[in-house]
Amino acid sequence: MFHQVHKGLRAMLYETALCLQHTEFDDAVQARESLAQLQEVIYLFNKHAHSEDTYVFPAVEKFEPSVADAFEQEHVKDHELGELLDQAIAACEAATGVAARLEAGRHVQEAFIAFMLFNLEHMAKEESVINPILHRYYQDHELHAITQQIVSAIVPEDMARFSRWMIRGLHNAEISQWLKEAELHAPEPAFQQLFQSVEKELSAVRFRQVLEKMTDGAMMA
Repeated sequence: MFHQVHKGLRAMLYETALCLQHTEFDDAVQARESLAQLQEVIYLFNKHAHSEDTYVFPAVEKFEPSVADAFEQEHVKDHELGELLDQAIAACEAATGVAARLEAGRHVQEAFIAFMLFNLEHMAKEESVINPILHRYYQDHELHAITQQIVSAIVPEDMARFSRWMIRGLHNAEISQWLKEAELHAPEPAFQQLFQSVEKELSAVRFRQVLEKMTDGAMMA
């Protein structure tokens, strides 16, 4: 249920952490780019949490209400950490003078680290606790239906944003399988968009390897 999107979200957290480490916050251009990246993190994590609150946790609540409630409370905490990060971003954008910008940048980094650590642990708990519950009470086709509800509710622009990070977070065999499934089941425009995104995000070497896996070792024409 969580594997693909969580790998994408983790990739986004890891890349953002490195981006912040490289940022000189007294440089307006560097700071602006890094803060925009942080806003993307907050936006996509909020969207992901909303999907879980709407489709996943209600399925858990039917059989394990206390577990669903515990994870819903974690989402409240996650939202609070996101708000603190957003406030730190706003303060950094408003800071003037070298010393103030550097200090504001330090607060941004601290707020992001708290957000990242919480979400890494939270996602791991979802995979170790929620996933077994779902597979205990639901058949594969029922879980697939929940996944399809989630996907159908995501607007194309947001799906492209999630897909970018999932491509960055998955290994070659996972991307190849994703493309195969999209080719079989998705509308042709959706498959072509995903294919183009994979080509854009991967290095030439990795893209070639993905194509080879798609065709069992034979290069596509």
